[in-house]
Amino acid sequence: MTEPLKQEVMDAIAQLPDDVDDIDEIMYQLYVVDKVRKGREASEQGRTITSEKLKREIDTW
Repeated sequence: MTEPLKQEVMDAIAQLPDDVDDIDEIMYQLYVVDKVRKGREASEQGRTITSEKLKREIDTW
């Protein structure tokens, strides 16, 4: 089971250096928390692709 969102956000912020002075850095960390959470949810729901399919997709770029 995933950790409650509020706790994940608080943990991410707590791991920032005490002298962080850029709101963009804080926002980036929150963005990462969001993307990791959504990736886990997708995986749990079976919304994934094989590495072979991914390689074929990349080849079309």
